Amino acid sequence: MKKLLLKIIIGLLVLIVLAVLAVGFFLDGTVKKGIETFGPKLTKVSVNLDKVTLSLLSGSGTIQGLVVGNPEGYQSPHAISIGSATLALQPKSLLSDKVVINKIEMVAPEITFEGGLKGNNLSKILSNLEETTGGKGEKSAEPEAAKAGKKLQVDNFLITGAKVHASLPDLKKSGVVSIPDIQLTQLGTGPEGITAGELSKRVLQKIEEEAATAVANGLANF
Repeated sequence: MKKLLLKIIIGLLVLIVLAVLAVGFFLDGTVKKGIETFGPKLTKVSVNLDKVTLSLLSGSGTIQGLVVGNPEGYQSPHAISIGSATLALQPKSLLSDKVVINKIEMVAPEITFEGGLKGNNLSKILSNLEETTGGKGEKSAEPEAAKAGKKLQVDNFLITGAKVHASLPDLKKSGVVSIPDIQLTQLGTGPEGITAGELSKRVLQKIEEEAATAVANGLANF
C-alpha cells in the first residue's frame, strides 16, 4: 500500500512538473507571437523578435533580438535594435487580468535617428502609436484583441547604454551619440493598468525626446 501511494505521489509530481514546463513553453511562444502580431498593427512598421524565454517559477525572463523597422520612405534598415532585454514579473499575476512586471531592463539598444529635428523616423512611429492608441484626444484604433488582452503594470522600465545613429540627409551629416539612461516608473499602477500599446508609446516618447536632444547637441561634432 505504501509503495502504491509513493508511486502515485511521484506520478503526480512528474505530471505537475511536465505541466509547468508545457505552460512555460506555450507562454514563451504566445509572447513572441503577440509581439510580432500586434507590434506592426500598433506601430505600422515591422516588428521582429528572435526569442522569448520566461520562467514561471522565478518570474524572470529574457527577450532577444527585438528589431523595430522603419516607416516607409526612410532608408535605414531599422529604427531600434535590442540585442537583449531582461524582465522580472510576479508569476501569480499571469493568472489575473493585470500582469505585474517589477522590472524591464534594456541594455545597449541601437537606435537610428533619420530625418531632421522637426520630423524623423522615431517621431513618425510615435505618431502611428498616437493614432492607434488614441493619443492627443483621438479615438483609439488599437486592435480589439490587444485592448481586450491582459493589462500591464510596470514598476520600473530602464534603458541603459543606448547609442543613437544619426542620419541627417538635409544637412548631409551623420554621427553616433549616446543618450542618458532612461528610467520610467509606476506605469499602470492603477486598477485598470495600461495596454501594451500605451506602454510602447510612453517608452518611445522618452526615447525620441532624448535622441532628438542628443543629436541637436552633437551636430557640431558630426
